[in-house]
Amino acid sequence: MAQWTINKLLHMIEIDTLLHARWIVPVIPRGAVLERHAIAISEGRIVDVIPSADAARRYQASDVQSFDTHAITPGLVNCHTHAAMSLLRGVGDDLPLMRWLKDRIWPLETALVSAEFVHDGAQLAALEMLRSGTTTASDMYFFPDSTVRALRSFGMRAVAGIIAIEFPTTYASDAEDYLRKGLATRDAFRTDPLVSFSLAPHAPYTVADQTLRRISILAEELDLPIHTHVHETEDEIAESIAQHGCRPIERLDRLGLVSERLIAVHAVHLDALEIQLLAQRGASVAHCPASNLKLGSGLAPIAKLTAAGVNIAIGTDGAASNNRIDMLSELRLAALLAKGGARDASAFSAPKALESATLGGACALGLNRRIGSIEPGKEADLVAFDLASVETQPLYDVVSQIVYAAGREHVSDVWVAGNRVVHKRHVVADRDGSMEKSLMASVGAWQNRCRQVLLTSGVA
Repeated sequence: MAQWTINKLLHMIEIDTLLHARWIVPVIPRGAVLERHAIAISEGRIVDVIPSADAARRYQASDVQSFDTHAITPGLVNCHTHAAMSLLRGVGDDLPLMRWLKDRIWPLETALVSAEFVHDGAQLAALEMLRSGTTTASDMYFFPDSTVRALRSFGMRAVAGIIAIEFPTTYASDAEDYLRKGLATRDAFRTDPLVSFSLAPHAPYTVADQTLRRISILAEELDLPIHTHVHETEDEIAESIAQHGCRPIERLDRLGLVSERLIAVHAVHLDALEIQLLAQRGASVAHCPASNLKLGSGLAPIAKLTAAGVNIAIGTDGAASNNRIDMLSELRLAALLAKGGARDASAFSAPKALESATLGGACALGLNRRIGSIEPGKEADLVAFDLASVETQPLYDVVSQIVYAAGREHVSDVWVAGNRVVHKRHVVADRDGSMEKSLMASVGAWQNRCRQVLLTSGVA
């Protein structure tokens, strides 16, 4: 028997991790569900997706885990957020966008934003995102180096926006200064395989033509996506017509920004020609349904965009305009709103919504060869959902159950590049809870400072 075991082992392939699951949802092909399969992982990459019985005979792993009541999906990709703004959660509720910005957000940012503010806010966001299954966050904010360090401190994958805006802040003095500092941050993190970058002009109404042309050139030279708010409100469009003689997307197109690199954030108010243009150029839309609703911006035409072939990604936006940085609640809302808006129950199905929250985000960010689906050769960014609870029973359709019934409380384990970053709902980097305890003390201090600013300004 001992000799037989030795011979067996000699023919087995040594790997790092073997994850057996009741269900695996690979995303490619759309809607597929593999029952009683295993994911073989080595050096952070998926090497095989195979029936569990065959995996036990083929692979010898140092770490073998069984998830008998779980579904494993790709990690969720938050394609648009402002992580640091978790410290401003709830300060401007029930206000339309421009009043929200001018009366609350911009005055608070002027008074509070610093490298420390951004780091603490991004850490708070990272904990929330990881516990709800988000493995990648595409961020747009000041002090992107602080955001990257915060997300990486808990093991997340970060896509940092090299922000550009025309007015000065504590971070930079003008558009050129923003770009220079952002590019320096990119150089500083060049060796971290879990950090990538985008060019992030804030919005057409805050960025001049000269800056947008520079960004178009940089995007080509550096092979980076362009991440910008656009067509979020009707007022934005009217203002663009008055100042530039055209709608914002037409202006961006004239300046060379509408291409497969473009991530059009919000994209709520689009006409048929603009939808056609985005589809023809291979652009993506980062859909932020909760923020769009909360700020009263409107309903993005997701069913029409999908029908035209536009890649849809999903983002939470920041906690200041959403209050939750929870991709699960976002993808459920996205699916429901698309159906209601189109008056078609088949619009934006559960498999399509999950695809948008995973592979759609990866495609928008240029990461689809690395993450977004469970396939051999891709990095093992994964989420395990425990579907044995009352809220998810009975279970007839695994994908529908994840999209329509599951919540962040059902996320048990999370991996980024094969490393487990959440284990049984506990963030691995903070095993003893000391990091969270220290962070919450800092959050309390920021809350007090925020209240003082509001009191001083007379709006609290």
